[in-house]
This record gives sequence, C-alpha cells and structure tokens, in this order.
Amino acid sequence: MTAVIDRRPRIVLAALLIATAALYLVNLSASGYGNLFYAAAAQAGAQSWSAWFFGSLDAHNFITVDKPPASLWVTGLAVRLFGMNTWSVLAPQALMGAASVGVLYATVRRAFGGDRIGTAAGLLAGAALAGTPAAALIFRFNNPDALLALVLTVAAYCLTRAVATASWRWLALTGVAMGVAFLTKMFEGFLPLPGFALTYLLVAPTSWRHRLVHLLAAAGALVAAAGWWVLAVALIPPTQRPYIGGSTDNTVLQLAVGYNGMSRILGHKRAVSHAWSRLGGMPGPHRLFTAEMANEVSWLLPAALLAAAFGVYLLLRSRLGRGEKAALTMFTGWLLVSGLVFSYMDGMVHPYYTVAMAPAVAGLVGIGAAWAWRDRARWDGRVVLAAMIAMTAAWSAILLHRNAFWPTWLTRCLVVVAVVAAVTVLGLGARRLGAAGVAVGVLAAGCGTVAYAIATATTPHHGTIPTALASTAGPPHDWTGDEASNAQLAKELAATTTEWSAATNGSQSAAALEISSGTPVMAIGGWSGDPVPTLQTFIDDVRAGRITYYIEAGRRDDDSEAGRRDDYSEAGRRDDYSEAGRRRDTPGGGHGEVIFGPNHTGTHTREIAEWVAKHYPGTVIGQTTVYRLT
Repeated sequence: MTAVIDRRPRIVLAALLIATAALYLVNLSASGYGNLFYAAAAQAGAQSWSAWFFGSLDAHNFITVDKPPASLWVTGLAVRLFGMNTWSVLAPQALMGAASVGVLYATVRRAFGGDRIGTAAGLLAGAALAGTPAAALIFRFNNPDALLALVLTVAAYCLTRAVATASWRWLALTGVAMGVAFLTKMFEGFLPLPGFALTYLLVAPTSWRHRLVHLLAAAGALVAAAGWWVLAVALIPPTQRPYIGGSTDNTVLQLAVGYNGMSRILGHKRAVSHAWSRLGGMPGPHRLFTAEMANEVSWLLPAALLAAAFGVYLLLRSRLGRGEKAALTMFTGWLLVSGLVFSYMDGMVHPYYTVAMAPAVAGLVGIGAAWAWRDRARWDGRVVLAAMIAMTAAWSAILLHRNAFWPTWLTRCLVVVAVVAAVTVLGLGARRLGAAGVAVGVLAAGCGTVAYAIATATTPHHGTIPTALASTAGPPHDWTGDEASNAQLAKELAATTTEWSAATNGSQSAAALEISSGTPVMAIGGWSGDPVPTLQTFIDDVRAGRITYYIEAGRRDDDSEAGRRDDYSEAGRRDDYSEAGRRRDTPGGGHGEVIFGPNHTGTHTREIAEWVAKHYPGTVIGQTTVYRLT
C-alpha cells in the first residue's frame, strides 16, 4: 500500500507533463513558421556556424536579429539536425514549456521539504503555469520568451537549492542561469534578480558575511555567463562580423542599454500611445488587468497577490519553514518587480512579455493554496482558501464576459459552483472539511484560464506580435507583402550563386524571401531602420557581384495604395511621427494609428531604392517588382 501511495505523485506529475506537452505540440504545424524573422535566423544558423554564433538573419552575416542569440542557438541546432520545417522551428519551444512546468513543480515541492503538502503545491503550481494563456501562446511560438521563461524557472530552482544549505555552488548556478537569461532577452532576464538576491540575503542559513561573499560569487558567475559572448563580439573587428541589429553604434552593449533597455522603459509616447490602447494598454497599475495583458496573464493574478499577502501574514507569526520563506520572498519579489516594470513601461511593450512572470504567479498560487489547506483547521486558513477560490472565479467570469468567450449561462454556473465551494470551506469545521469540496472549487475557479489557454493553443499564430486569440489581436502584423508566397520569385532566388541572392528593404521581407528560397538575403535597414548598408557600400557590393537582385518589398504590380502592404519604398511611404514610429491603416476602422513595427524606412534605404531604380530596369515576378543587378 505504501509503494502505491509513493507512486501516485509521480503518476500525476507524469500525466501533467504529458498533458502539457500535448497541449503545446498538437497541431503545431498550423502556425507555419510562426515568427518568420526568427525562423529565418534559425535557418541561417543551420547553414552557417558563424551565423549561428552571432544570431545573424542571413547565412552570410550581413546583420543580426535584434536580440542576443541564445534562443536561436536552440532552434538553429534543431533546424540543422531535422531540416527546415515547422516542427524543427516550433517544437523546441513546446518542449521548453513542458520542462518549465516540471522544473516549477520541483522548485515548489522542494520549498516544502518534499512532503505531501509540497507535492500537491508543486502539482498545482505546474498546472497553473501550463494553463496560463501567455504560456500556451509563447510555448507554441518561436519568440525568445519561451527560453527566457524556462531559464528563469531553472534559476529559481537553483536558488531554492542554494538557500536550503547556504550552498555557494548552487547560488553560482543561479547566476549562470541568469546570465543565460541575459543572452536570451537582455535586461528583461534580470527582472527576478532583485527578489532572488534578497531571498538569499535574508533566508540562507549562514552568516551575513558568507551570504555577501556567496552573492558576489554568484554575480561573478552571472557576468561570466552573460559577458563571454558580449566580449567575443566586441573583440571581433566589425568588418569580420555582422552588424548588431537594433544598435546605433554596432555594439551589443548599446543594443542592451538602448533599444532593448532604456528605450523600452522610457519610450516615445507620441509614437506608440494609440497602439498601446489596442494591445498592451496605457501605462499604469491597471495595465495587467486590462486589454490583452489581462487575457494572457491575469487570470490567477488576484489569487497570487492574496497568496503573497497570506505568506507575509504567516511569516510574521513564525508559521513558515525556511524553504517556504525563501519561496515566498523569491516568487513575490519576482512578481512585484516584473509586474511593476510591465505596468509602467513607457516604451515598446507587448502583452506576451508577461510570460516571464507566469512562473512567479503560478508558484505563488501553488504555495498559497498549500498554506491555506495546511491551516484549514484555523479560521485564517479557511478564509484564504475560500477567498482564493471566489476571487479567481469572479475575475475569470469578468474576463470571459469581456471577451464574449463563453455563453453567459455557463460562466454564471462556474461562478455559482465556485462560490458554493468557497462558502462550504468557510462553514465547515476542519474535521468535516473534505478534499472533494476544495477540489471542486479549485476546478471551477481554474476552468476559465485553462479553457482560454486551450483556445489559444488551438489558434494558429503568425507574425511578430502574437496574441492569445487571433480575434483579440490589434494592428495587423503581416509585414511580408507578396514575398512569402511568391513561388516564382523563390525559384529565381534559389538559382542564384552570389553571396546574397537578393537585397530588400527590411528584415521581415528578407526573412520571408530567405525561407521561401533557402538563400541568404540582405536586409537593408534591418529590423528598425538600422544604418546599414550605406549607399556607397551597397553600390560596392553590387559592382563586386555579391547581390543578384534588388526586390522592392511589399509593392504589388498594380502600384496602388491598397496594393502596398508595407512602407518600404519612397512612393509607398506614409508620414510618421518619429524615426521609430509609423502610420498605418488598420482593418476595422482604426486608421492612422502609430505603432512600433519592423522595417522603418530610413534615408539610406530610400537612397538605395532610388539608385537602383535609376540604373536598372525593373520587372514584375508574381506581384513583386524586381531589379536584376548582375
């Protein structure tokens, strides 16, 4: 009998991991290559080890993507091993999702010392993470955020091990994981860092001096893990490596501090305020509970905040063990810092960024429910358990109604069931309180987020800014015009023998051409109006026979305003408010909004287009205007 009981948690965990993997893997091919930008970079990495190392968009290392390459190292290897297909591009992220659930389970369970309460808390936390819509979105997509969520969860596990025995080795591994997080999405990977450092400083069972020394060692490990690649790129002459996409001076540090740093925090209000109202919402404490961010991460957020408050209450009454104190400090610090940054970011922010805080939300839900259940004999435990059930059900009902996701009667039924369960928890004494009533309440409260996550997983996602459900997406994100589907053009490019089969304006069109043809394409201006190449450099490359075609991206052969899918050429360019922003027409009546997007037209880009049009005759292939340069 004992052996059967001991195996049950493993069986439930296995079932949870299998269900998570199935949720993230089933019908994965419906999303095609997901984000063509990162898919093309993975293909380039599979074709060239140098491109793989730098995270280049093309195999001949003209320009990198706008993020460090850690996630591309994974997908690039997958494409090299299994070929360029949907599964090799997207399946790694799905496996990262299942791994994140497993690591979060192990982290929460260890916080309780591995007892039955800890096992239940870990399983609940893992299920909460798997059922978060932001997770169901990103773990089926090829943006770097999937690896970021996994690495941060691994860092939390290492920290939990470090705190238990004041182990500097485990703390150093925490630093290594945080360094990898930097190489995944730069400073976004450091959002849990204040909470992590505070956790070890306050909870580790050793002297203050040793805690500080251990933290310094971990900081050194972090710098080494994050800095080796930055240093390597800095030491390679710019003429022997690609341009660092997104930077203004061709350095990784400027990319980190500028485009992926302060500009994300401070931003350009005039350039993006209208877009925020459609996607992330305006900055403020309400942002996580409104617009698309609410749909992706807020379902369990009220319960997580209540769990954090309950944890502080228990801490003040000396009712938490060391591991539980560490988990409380770690997850709460992670959640608060991430939540505040995402709420008040005044620059470019996308709702899917919130997947980076999903493990903290799920962890707090797991440990909070475990504390309340353990203290069910006390009035405070029953009150918190009932409140977590009722609050989650009520907020889920609001989100479901806001999105018209379910029939009203079904939403009301779930709320009624959850409220009855909550009242039952409050009204019954500890001896009469059975697990079945609580289980019913938890299931009713969690139905909303799980259903929305399943709907998200069964919805194909494409483009650069995926959202939980296609019907809730804001501005259009198809920047590729005719390039992605022009089979005749792809055949012409595949037959070329030059370094770059073609040059085109912007990374997204270049990515579409690379994937369709399997050849390197020069992305003029990169992702965000990068100052490469100069007109003279481009002329030199053309005269040296390095580029076969120039492709006027996004322009159709009808030469009409409606036919221009993007703002690549001078003729098709609309006025914009800033170098970083541009004006587009959006379906559904949202005209003239200013949004951040790729491929902003720059002066050098227009000069190149004008020079090509002046010196070479154009022809139409499919619906794309093409100039042969050789």
